[in-house]
Amino acid sequence: MGSTQYGNFEAFCRDSTLPVCNVLSDSHSQDGPWQGCKLVGIPLSGGRNLGNLGSILLSGIAIAVATLLVLRSERKKAAVGRREMQVFLASYIVVSICEIFTIGEFPLSSTVRVAFTGIHIGFIIASTWILMLNAVVGYQIIDDGTPASLGLLIVSAVILLIGVGYITLDTGFKWTGYWNDSYATPNRNVALYTLYQVVPLVFVVAFFVLESILVLQVLGERRPMLYLGGAALLFALGQIFTYVVSPYICNGTTGKIDGSMFETLFNLLAVVTVWFFWSSITEDDWPMPVGTYP
Repeated sequence: MGSTQYGNFEAFCRDSTLPVCNVLSDSHSQDGPWQGCKLVGIPLSGGRNLGNLGSILLSGIAIAVATLLVLRSERKKAAVGRREMQVFLASYIVVSICEIFTIGEFPLSSTVRVAFTGIHIGFIIASTWILMLNAVVGYQIIDDGTPASLGLLIVSAVILLIGVGYITLDTGFKWTGYWNDSYATPNRNVALYTLYQVVPLVFVVAFFVLESILVLQVLGERRPMLYLGGAALLFALGQIFTYVVSPYICNGTTGKIDGSMFETLFNLLAVVTVWFFWSSITEDDWPMPVGTYP
């Protein structure tokens, strides 16, 4: 990829509904300056529309399901990484709440939409970081559930959240003008491209690699890999629907839905599968505690 292409969101924002697109144009609208299939949604009064209703409803379901998993995790008193998993689920709930207002086509003011976008993108990076640290917790480098473990996890995630959220908000609101090159060169922002497109993927891949090593080499098991592999497949399908299939769905349904609805669905299923994977490797009948292995 050439240097002029890295950081360019033009094709992504044209073909997909991404929260980051809300801060990459002076209009601050979901449509932006790019040309592509427009989500028409449900007509409201005053010429307004409520679009991407499928994503909105699925985000609501995701919030309810994740809340149920938080409560179910509480019952697994002896499970390694119980509190850390609950922190991840809580961060996913916030991501889903933000998704309602950043991907969902609500008739919001530009200020509100940009504000939700900053929180959303910050929590995407923070939640994937927390997910990766959940894999690290399984190695019992630090005792799970302790103030040290939870403190390191939460503080580091908050630092990422604040940093990424600030960059996103500064881009959208032009507080300092430092990121205004995303307007001079429309929809090109190297910092947000790296933080939004690259960093979460690195964290997610690291999670799957660390958990695979833990299951296969440390625990010597095979069954949990079915859950882990399923979660990886579901996550990949979500990305494919967002970045590859989305324009075909939008054009085929004359703007009623696009790939973002399916990304929300597959991400939800991936999170649920990750929880079942975690549950399967934290049963009380493992022959030895994970922390006793070298």
